[in-house]
Amino acid sequence: QVQLVESGGGLVQPGGSLRLSCAASGSILGIRTMAWYRQSPGKQRELVAEITMYGITNYADPVKGRFTISRDNAKNAVFLQMDSLKPEDTAVYYCDAEILSSYYYTRYWGQGTQVTVSS
Repeated sequence: QVQLVESGGGLVQPGGSLRLSCAASGSILGIRTMAWYRQSPGKQRELVAEITMYGITNYADPVKGRFTISRDNAKNAVFLQMDSLKPEDTAVYYCDAEILSSYYYTRYWGQGTQVTVSS
């Protein structure tokens, strides 16, 4: 059984920073792309940033230059450093990973962590 567990969300003032973490556990043979998504009330879940197993990154336009995604392959973990936060960054942030646990890759999601940017 594979699980993704996120941590690091919370309340922060505009212009502040937060660091999200996500660790995968269970029967893991390999992890391909890892990503962060977010969802605000009334909106669809959207990609924030993704990173391949080779470290190639991709960011959504609204977060470019403010957010940094990274991963630790030895710990099966992915991180999202969020700087210069804006109220519009308020959302539930979800970790996503393509994990090989048997014969094929399966996509797993974390339970989500709330990020609120407000003064």
